[in-house]
Amino acid sequence: MKNFDIFSVRSPPEGELDWVYARLNVTWHGTKMSVHGETIDMTALPILVAGRGRGFLIYRVRGLAAEIVAIEACEMGRGVGTALLVALGGVVERIGVKEIWVTTTNDNLDALRFYQRRGFRLEAVRRDAVVASRLMKPAIPECGAYGIPIYDEVDLRADLPFRGI
Repeated sequence: MKNFDIFSVRSPPEGELDWVYARLNVTWHGTKMSVHGETIDMTALPILVAGRGRGFLIYRVRGLAAEIVAIEACEMGRGVGTALLVALGGVVERIGVKEIWVTTTNDNLDALRFYQRRGFRLEAVRRDAVVASRLMKPAIPECGAYGIPIYDEVDLRADLPFRGI
């Protein structure tokens, strides 16, 4: 495994939470996530931050699985997202988690590439799930990356420990 310790990844001190929540309001249209038929309050979940304002990852643990609820790297292509992912794997593996999963949308080709290059595999596609989520959170855009209409949720899953990062 490559060394991605170039960024200090840690739980944020109280003062850094404001930065994370401000970013959520701008790039995620609020601090609540509507996904797979539920609304998740991201302010109530554990957070990891990379460096000073370089990125963050919000997650939750359910049994033997951890779900990435939100991840944001403010500098794309610099290893921030990978550092966050590796740190999450270390944190949750110590408490017995066996796999990490994430949901993205059909338009998010960059995320699909990012996760698959790091050992995640396609798990499920929920057709029109985003259409239903829009009823709970109307701020979800109709059109996303590369001009692709947003309709579906796509789940990806990776077993721990990570191989191939």
